[in-house]
Amino acid sequence: MPKGYIIAHISVRDPEGYREYVERDTPILEGHGGRFVVRGGTSETVEGESLDRHVVIEFPDYETARRAYHDPAYQEVAEIRRRTATSSIVLVEGT
Repeated sequence: MPKGYIIAHISVRDPEGYREYVERDTPILEGHGGRFVVRGGTSETVEGESLDRHVVIEFPDYETARRAYHDPAYQEVAEIRRRTATSSIVLVEGT
């Protein structure tokens, strides 16, 4: 069965506030079987436009990634991200 991924591209506007989001989202997403493959780090946009920070979270399958994102506990914490950063979030099925 193909893996599922949450891929996020983020530009943080309020680093202090965003830190709370990171502290609170991690146990929720890991509780769904998520594994952070990429979380920040050095990056280079070689084509097109991009936000500053990139996150890739791997899940056992696509449906699990969807459930994690739509989990009410995660959505509550996601409000912190929405207030403190600009982001683009994509759910993807792997191969």
